[in-house]
Amino acid sequence: MPTDVRCRVETDEASGVVRLTGVLDRAAVDVVRDGLLALLCERPGPLLVDLTGLRVADPVAGDVFAEVRREVHDWPAADLLLCDPAGAVEGVPAWPTLTAAEAGLAAAPPSTVLDADLPPVVGAARQARQLVARGCDRWGLPELVEPACIAVTEMVNNVVAHARTAMTLRLAAQGSALHLAVRDHSPGQPAFTGAAPVDTAGGRGLLLIDTVARSWGSSRVPDGKVVWCVLHADDEAAAHRG
Repeated sequence: MPTDVRCRVETDEASGVVRLTGVLDRAAVDVVRDGLLALLCERPGPLLVDLTGLRVADPVAGDVFAEVRREVHDWPAADLLLCDPAGAVEGVPAWPTLTAAEAGLAAAPPSTVLDADLPPVVGAARQARQLVARGCDRWGLPELVEPACIAVTEMVNNVVAHARTAMTLRLAAQGSALHLAVRDHSPGQPAFTGAAPVDTAGGRGLLLIDTVARSWGSSRVPDGKVVWCVLHADDEAAAHRG
């Protein structure tokens, strides 16, 4: 886990709580951001961060927690929560004690997540579609099987063709919405410039994702990126009514 002389990001493996200690100023923001994003990539579900041993020396630096929470808002089953005795951080759900924070976390409805580690080979897209179909069946979202398979095929094939690294596919349902994310280990960001000319080959992958998903994007994370999208069952219902 990244460390800095000013601030340390440490995970308590027994409890799953992340503890920040030291001084958070502008010089330490990158350490904190990268550390939290790396942890959110590794494990699904909300991340509880204990600020009891942290002094926020600069209110601007304290904005990093809200920034990270916004970044992961549409990732599958991802969130950032705080134990913040000083009440110095805004924009993130927080409790004054760790006991209260853990109770609040336990009271939240649990998220069911499916994930798989995939190699950068042509057959990875087929494995991804199988996982998506299983998830949609489990969560009662049959209308999203087809559009979600279109989206995940393009997301995985982009890794195979361009990033060429191992990847992790993760998906989770939130109400009638399906959240998909593919994390790879290449810093290259996808570029979407709209419809490709009809006389060109390729270039339509991101257009297909943009067509079937209500929202999508890419997050820079340590050692790579996370490409995500969100599909809604009511969008499919409206499209079929139309």
